[in-house]
Amino acid sequence: MTSQQQDENKLIAERRAKLSAIRENCRANGFPNSFRRENYADELQRAYGDLDKETLAEQGNHVSIAGRIMAKRGPFLLLQDMTGRIQAYAAKDTQKDIKARYGSLDIGDIIGVAGTLQMSGKGDLYVDMAEYELLTKALRPLPEKFHGLSDQETKYRQRYVDLITSDKTRDTFRIRSELINGIRNYLTQRKFIEVETPMLQVIPGGATAKPFVTHHNAMDIDMYLRIAPELYLKRLVVGGIERVFEINRNFRNEGLSTRHNPEFTMLEFYQAYADYHDLMDLTEDMLRTLANDILGSAEVVNTVRDTEGNVIEEKHYNFGKPFDRLSMGDAILKYWPEANEAAIRDPESHLDELKAMAKALHIKEPEVDGIWGAGKYLCEIFEATAEEKLEQPTFITEYPWEVSPLARRNDDNPFITDRFEFFVGGREIANGFSELNDSEDQAERFRKQVEEKDAGDDEAMHFDEDYIRALEHGLPPTAGQGIGIDRLTMLFTDSPTIKDVILFPHMRPEGQE
Repeated sequence: MTSQQQDENKLIAERRAKLSAIRENCRANGFPNSFRRENYADELQRAYGDLDKETLAEQGNHVSIAGRIMAKRGPFLLLQDMTGRIQAYAAKDTQKDIKARYGSLDIGDIIGVAGTLQMSGKGDLYVDMAEYELLTKALRPLPEKFHGLSDQETKYRQRYVDLITSDKTRDTFRIRSELINGIRNYLTQRKFIEVETPMLQVIPGGATAKPFVTHHNAMDIDMYLRIAPELYLKRLVVGGIERVFEINRNFRNEGLSTRHNPEFTMLEFYQAYADYHDLMDLTEDMLRTLANDILGSAEVVNTVRDTEGNVIEEKHYNFGKPFDRLSMGDAILKYWPEANEAAIRDPESHLDELKAMAKALHIKEPEVDGIWGAGKYLCEIFEATAEEKLEQPTFITEYPWEVSPLARRNDDNPFITDRFEFFVGGREIANGFSELNDSEDQAERFRKQVEEKDAGDDEAMHFDEDYIRALEHGLPPTAGQGIGIDRLTMLFTDSPTIKDVILFPHMRPEGQE
């Protein structure tokens, strides 16, 4: 046991002793629930923070606050609630009474305070503790003199402590909540209807990904955790819900990285009688609106830091001007001028050249020859040469049909689909396309996916007969899109890893790191 652990155990023992005395002297259980808060810290700071000391004293405002003790400064206690911080003042008689009732108050304890609102000589608001009650005795001390967790792994495992001690963490999840509410309001104002679709599915569909498998005991069948809600949402468009969206949890049995978590949040929405150009316009307007409403500016700023956390570069992403729009081929040629232009412009006629470029880029190809066509090679080359260089908001269009099994083929060039992906800061944020509503074409593409699955591709799609049946009833011309809420939050909060924007990211159990 380290000396730090010994010190912590000693503090815990002291606090347990205080709690035992409180149970004996004050209340049977030591955790009262009769105090009622009437005011929040930020409301008081906004309403009275600019008044002078004399004016505030004359008003004699009686307030009631509650929160966690974050600091003790002589007779002053700094309390923190969900909105901010404010001080409470204990006069000498009050201090004596606190000691008699509770032994002493500790950093981390949660208390309720009622009294007159005053202003200190330094210009800080405080509540004179006319009434007070210890509501929860904290048995464990806050870390590192309550300035926050320095170890990233502990921040993720003990998010509750991270939230107590880190203003940035609390602000990150406030912005995340505002993003989700902002998206919901934006879409519902435009006649979109919010729905819920199954998380447990007999056939996983709507994306190319490896699913989690579970078993339903009563029906004695294997089921899959949802990898995407797409096929269910489009069934609803068939049924006449012409504008529909879901903010959903998806599960993909894939690796973890700074951008990937096995469980994540997506927005998916579908609009009948629209195409992918309409959704690019909508996305551009929605993201610009969200930036202005939540951040107060159309410019989103992210920082690049070294291993010690020092800022080495600031990146400014401009959501105020029109977003760039590039085809996949143009993006490859822009960021990899050495590419064989003829092969990029006409992939189907230059498969051997595409294979040579993939080899030069050290792209790992499948063991079974012939599984990848020209479209798959083109997409892999794009990801290797251009994707991470798409800094400013950019739509990439003209994805090959081979990597877009649910997207509508382009009328003029059937090798590509009417699809886009949206990138900013080198990260994919959104994926949208004009939906494939030709049931025969969709059935053929499902069969192609089944061939790839049989050849060993764990991420290829299953054949969904009921979805084909739904298409045969008639899906109107429709465009649909998915936006990664986690990655969007990373962008808006300047967070370097997806774990920073998920309250409880998945990690190995302690002791198995």
